[in-house]
Amino acid sequence: MKKLALVLVLTAALIFAAAAFGAAPEEFSTAAGTLQIIPIQHASLIVKAAGKVLYLDPSQGSYDGLPQADYILITDIHGDHLTPAVIDKLKKAGTVIVGPKAVADKVPGTTVLPNGEKSTLGAFTVEAIAAYNLTRGPAAGQFYHDKGRGNGYVVTYGGKRFYFSGDTEGVPEMKALTHIDVAFVCMNLPYTMTPPEAAEAVRAFHPAIVYPYHSKGSDTTAFAKALEGSGIDVRLRDWYAK
Repeated sequence: MKKLALVLVLTAALIFAAAAFGAAPEEFSTAAGTLQIIPIQHASLIVKAAGKVLYLDPSQGSYDGLPQADYILITDIHGDHLTPAVIDKLKKAGTVIVGPKAVADKVPGTTVLPNGEKSTLGAFTVEAIAAYNLTRGPAAGQFYHDKGRGNGYVVTYGGKRFYFSGDTEGVPEMKALTHIDVAFVCMNLPYTMTPPEAAEAVRAFHPAIVYPYHSKGSDTTAFAKALEGSGIDVRLRDWYAK
């Protein structure tokens, strides 16, 4: 009964999230049961499965009424990915926070996961994927995101692989990904890449399903058009409804 009550509470909170942000849960069948992904805003989202709640980059948007986190993955140190006050609001005793070293320097207690390494969080396997700029930066010889500072993540649950790009251009590490079932890929200038550049990178690793996110100011329909005929299921959602 206690387990059922917990599930009902989590479900109610996540329904509230969907209502608050105009974004219905995206549901995916896996060998271990259903996994839900709920967009919050910009780069922030919730992953829910096996009665656990995982947040990615809790930062922008409102978190009133949302469940506390079992796990938190942080990709980068910029304010649209890392907001200490939001993390403090969501964490509880036993919450595991994972990020690259640059994040750990700002959030005490973070478990460091460098590019290319893996970790296990309950029923989730998490792999850190390099996320960085190849060409773009604030000045000549500088980049908005240096190689090794930030992580994208591949989260595996029930045999399905979910990729969250973080802030990056179409780097070789992204293009070399394999067997990705669902991808969330950034696109915004000047910090990451254009929709056509994102589409070119997505064609290289060919996920079954892709969602553009972290896309404020970008024409996501251009991204979808660039992937026509690829066999990739492009799903457009409004991450900025509220």
